[in-house]
Order: sequence, then structure tokens, then C-alpha cells
Amino acid sequence: MFKALKHNVHVLESVATSSLAAWRGCLVVAVATPPAKPLVLYEFEACPYCRRVREALTALHLDVEIRPCPKGGRVFRPEAEALGGKAQFPLLVDPNTDQTLYESAAIVEHLFRHYAGQPVPASYRARAWQIPMGVLATGASGMRGMTARPSRRPEQPLHLWSFEGSPFSRLVRETLCELELPYTLHNLGKEHWSEIGPARQRLKPGPYRPRPGGKREAFFLKHGRVQVPYLEDPNTGTALFESAAIVAYLESRYAG
Repeated sequence: MFKALKHNVHVLESVATSSLAAWRGCLVVAVATPPAKPLVLYEFEACPYCRRVREALTALHLDVEIRPCPKGGRVFRPEAEALGGKAQFPLLVDPNTDQTLYESAAIVEHLFRHYAGQPVPASYRARAWQIPMGVLATGASGMRGMTARPSRRPEQPLHLWSFEGSPFSRLVRETLCELELPYTLHNLGKEHWSEIGPARQRLKPGPYRPRPGGKREAFFLKHGRVQVPYLEDPNTGTALFESAAIVAYLESRYAG
């Protein structure tokens, strides 16, 4: 009972975080050309600058290899510092262009121009008010996804289907970050206005049909529904929907 209540409180806090971030990172604004080699992002969930990059990745429907670097982390922070020369986040490594980039604005610009062939849309450009609002958004989530906790290392990275603005997905990403668990982030942003709303009560009434040929249709054909978060752990063969179940699994399997 207490765990369920606590989880529901966290969901409400996460809704506040998405609201303060103006719900960016929900809709796909340009379907990018998928890179030949995976993008790698060193970041941590509670960082407002990192959030801007994750928002852009959702807007472009781009997947990325996440290397969590929470404060006090010992798994990927040294690796990131060795690659870029300093402990600063976000850090994007793009093997397709042989570029290693700091600064959220520069990374967002790179992603839109190189993979969508267009300038950054107005809603995703850096604005002076975004970072203060981002700090408030982090506070609304109780600073989760900020600090590393002891954990056991997986042999293989996990896989998470998510989109940045999803309050439920954020709870899973916060846990993955704190436990320093590497994962492939499969962005599954909403591809059309009719998909706005929770999976069980979308804005458009009637049976859900994803747009033909998109990532959501591929997911729908495989799973019979489009709902995030969805986690696959190749280390155990576990596959889970529902944020509460995923967080409980991660805690029992990897925390400590």
C-alpha cells in the first residue's frame, strides 16, 4: 500500500516536471535519418541541460546509447572525462561524424542539422528562461536521477522504449541513472496529434492505429499496443511494461 502511494506521488511529481518543461520531448517534429553507428550520450537524468538534449532526441525519433553519469558515479564518469577531457555533461559522442560535443545547444544544433537536415525549430532553441524552469522541473521530481547509488553491473546494456516527456518513463530513467545502468534509449515519441494522451485514453476516440511505416507501428505489430515505458533486459530475458513494475524489478535485480 505504501509503495503504491509513494509511486503515485512520484508520478504526480513527474507530471509537474513535464509541465515545467512545457511538454517538450513528446511529439516527433522531424523524422531523422538513423545514423549508421549508434550515438552515445553521457548524461544524468536530473540535469536540465541533459534534458534539453533528450528532448531533441525524442523530437527527431533518434535512438541513443545512454551512459549514466550521476553525481558521485564511478562507472561512466571517468570514461566520459577521458573522452572529452573534462567532467561536464551532457557529452555526445557521434562516431558517424567523428565528433565529441559538449554544450546542450551545440548538441541539439548538431542533431537537427546533421540528421534532419534542418535548423533547430523555435521551440527547441536555447532560451534564457529554459534553464531556470529546468531547475524547477528537477526540483519537482525530488532531485531523483541526480546522485549515484550502489549497484550491481549488468553484463549487457538494457533496452528502454520511452519518450522524454512521458512522466511514467522518467521514473524508470531516474532509477537507471542512479544505479548507473547503461541502456539503449529507443525513442518512441508521438507521431501525430491523435496520439496525444495516455495509452489507454488518447485524445482521438476509437481503436488506436499508429501511422503506417513508423517506429510506433513496428512496436504495435510486435507487442499489440504502444505503451511506454517498456523495458527489456537481455541479461535475464525479462520484458516489462508499467513503470512501477519496472522500477521494482531494477531495484531488486541491480540495487545494492
